[in-house]
Amino acid sequence: MLVHVRDTISWRLGFAVGAVLALAILSIRRFIPESPRWLLTHGRADEAERVVADIEAEVEKTHPQLPEPEGEPLAVEQRRHIGFGTIAKYVVQNYPSRGVLGLSLMTGQAFLYNAVFFTYTLVLTDFFNVDSSKAPLFLIPFAIGNILGPLLLGPLFDSIGRRVMISFTYITSGVVLIITGLLFTHDALSATTMTIAWSVIFFFASAGASAAYLTVSELFPLEARAMAIALFYAVGTGIAALSPTLFGALIATHSRTNVNYGYLLGAALMIAAGLVAVVLAVAAERKSLEDIARPLTAARARAGSSRVAPARAN
Repeated sequence: MLVHVRDTISWRLGFAVGAVLALAILSIRRFIPESPRWLLTHGRADEAERVVADIEAEVEKTHPQLPEPEGEPLAVEQRRHIGFGTIAKYVVQNYPSRGVLGLSLMTGQAFLYNAVFFTYTLVLTDFFNVDSSKAPLFLIPFAIGNILGPLLLGPLFDSIGRRVMISFTYITSGVVLIITGLLFTHDALSATTMTIAWSVIFFFASAGASAAYLTVSELFPLEARAMAIALFYAVGTGIAALSPTLFGALIATHSRTNVNYGYLLGAALMIAAGLVAVVLAVAAERKSLEDIARPLTAARARAGSSRVAPARAN
């Protein structure tokens, strides 16, 4: 039996569900062990040793003979806090090209998702005469495409490589978006075929966007992975913050051509990000994080530094 919920209540229930999930995550995180790398850099070497020992003991149950660690030992310094300012300065000074790559990927996917996903029901109701009560049902194929993209294409980012797959997914989603926009402009799509086209676009875009988050996290020092994601996501989303407003204004003109201008802008950002990845993406697959980016807390030769016992690079 379907239960009708008033419009003034339904959206509040949606927000409440998000709050419940957030509280659940806050509870679950208490039972998740910290990374040995994090523990080392925060002066908790004994805890790091216990975590690694527990992992090795579990693995030894099925693989009694563990291989020796590879790579040179790495000495690290204790450092309590690394802020956004430190991360931004480090990126500009040491990895400017990776910074351009991360910003391009985050901005492209943020604009596409914020502009298109959040305004699609308006397109359905204004241009395809879909009843407003049924329009949200067309978002279900979107969700399916978003799940299948990373699920089916995800393994290829390791087997084929980051540069190829990131470029492929971003550029492909941009090209399909251009084609969809042209068909939409010439009134060659129905609500169903438009939804199918968007599902294909987000099939590729979601895989690329998922890879963008992982790429940003692995291209920068291991102690700053979460902060790097937060920094680039915040800046990229900030750049694309007005995209729903822009699309809302274009839709309000009731002109398919004007709406397509927005689609073309989104496609241009995705394709541009893909081309940036062709040139600047790093082949990080199957490599140690320390081999990709030197840790911020890696010990440097200076007097008076407080060092933790050397930790192997892997």
